[in-house]
Amino acid sequence: MDGLKSHYLYPASLFADKEPHVVTTILGSCVAVCLWDPVLGQGGINHFMLPLWNGQGLASPRYGNIAIERLVERMVALGSRKENLKAKVFGGGEVLDTNLNSFHIGERNIKIAMELLADHGIPIIAQSVGGKQGRKIEFTTSTGEVRQKYIQRTIDSKEKTYKD
Repeated sequence: MDGLKSHYLYPASLFADKEPHVVTTILGSCVAVCLWDPVLGQGGINHFMLPLWNGQGLASPRYGNIAIERLVERMVALGSRKENLKAKVFGGGEVLDTNLNSFHIGERNIKIAMELLADHGIPIIAQSVGGKQGRKIEFTTSTGEVRQKYIQRTIDSKEKTYKD
């Protein structure tokens, strides 16, 4: 996109930089929170897989409560004031047809994102969450723009293609 640097965001990670980037990630039941500072024209994004770190093992950004706290801290470290931040939230789809759906991971990921952003006083100005499809998003950190494309799971074999 227009000569901006690009970055692919893997699950259980986050990205924030003063320099403009287009950050791409793919979401199923995972959630991405995009934070944007319209005053400084900079942004950051996380991609978390599970809602809560239970205190066991490493406190990594694979957990929503850790990923959101670290992203807010990173934006503040880059010079943003928390009261200037705006959020956009994506993902949390129930995309797998398995018994894991009974755990409602996507729904719980969405809930923790909404709760923690509210706790921080960061308004959610856009969201695309839930449903049965995955999403590919592209976040332009300098403008706060997020482009989203729904994606469907496909299974290809020599004989058939199965689509949900």
